Amino acid sequence: MRLKGITWDHRRAIDPLVETMPLFKARHPEIEIEWSSRPLSGFEFTPVSTLAESYDLIILDHPFMGAVAAAQTLVPIDDIVGREDPFVGPSLETYRMGGKTWALPVDAACQVGVSRRDLLAKLDSVPPGNWAELMALGAKALKRGQFLAMGFKGVHSLMTFFTLMANVGSPCASNGKQDFANRQTAREVLAMMRDLLRHCPPESLDWNSIALHDAMTTRDDLVFCPAVYCYATYAEADQRRPLHFHDLPGPTGHGGSAIGGTGLAISARSKHIAEAMAYVRFAAESATQMAFALHHGQPAHRRVWEDDAINERFGNCYRNTRATIDSSWIRPRYDGYLSFQEKGGGMMEAHLRGIIGEDELLSGLQDLHAGG
Repeated sequence: MRLKGITWDHRRAIDPLVETMPLFKARHPEIEIEWSSRPLSGFEFTPVSTLAESYDLIILDHPFMGAVAAAQTLVPIDDIVGREDPFVGPSLETYRMGGKTWALPVDAACQVGVSRRDLLAKLDSVPPGNWAELMALGAKALKRGQFLAMGFKGVHSLMTFFTLMANVGSPCASNGKQDFANRQTAREVLAMMRDLLRHCPPESLDWNSIALHDAMTTRDDLVFCPAVYCYATYAEADQRRPLHFHDLPGPTGHGGSAIGGTGLAISARSKHIAEAMAYVRFAAESATQMAFALHHGQPAHRRVWEDDAINERFGNCYRNTRATIDSSWIRPRYDGYLSFQEKGGGMMEAHLRGIIGEDELLSGLQDLHAGG
């Protein structure tokens, strides 16, 4: 029999699933899985209920959990994950809602720093460890005709706002019953983001996280990015210019980064739930997640993040960012949040482009949040 699965279209996402299928087939020769992929934008916003109509297995983002718990669109997997939590940071917690676990962490990420080591060396600089050092690096780079870099397109600018708010000790509200953000702190964070943008090329407002990584590997004027969802595969040796990853250089250290990553879930509409469960059990094993990493994946299992050979393969990405993900922050997940994330991301980008002012942005975000 054949299961259908959906993920997003990057080698970090699709390659681990496809390339480890022989391992799964060795145990379950009767089960085929056809994996499809979609653009990152679709991954971020397409309702799980829509995907659940067509797919048995779904790779998804945790902000959907409120809608999932409300509509029961997925099959709980508590019997698989049990009471133990072998995953980095709050990865597993992000998929728990309403007393149930709705997805298995198969990929872990949060906003971290990323550098071009060769360009830093030419500036006689090291990766910044805090925001003051970051801005000093930015000023130094500009004098040499180089830049800091950010991915500020839509939702990605909102995620950086979330990260910085949590980092300075004033995290945004996790539900609509609370005010969205402390206004004074929000103004300070927005000023930091605008200042950062002045040290970046204008294209930063057009980049999502993938485009940011691509730009840093192909251009020779992007020295350092302080906050982007890590794609560890860009540190692999087959990259023309491998990147290096670092803990978040926030104003107060590395805490508060908005956690990302993905989970593997089973559609409640599937006609083959037992077979889908067999695959989730397979994916939960540390050996499987180790194999994911060997095929450009970015597993969530703690054992992978601590493995010496894996760290060598990925330029010590996992070891160098472990403190950040272990102190990361979970963004809102309430039913209705995805609409806020999409519209709020557009508003944040519009503010950074100078289209709307600070007061209009903050009032708009509050109204969107309260309406969710």
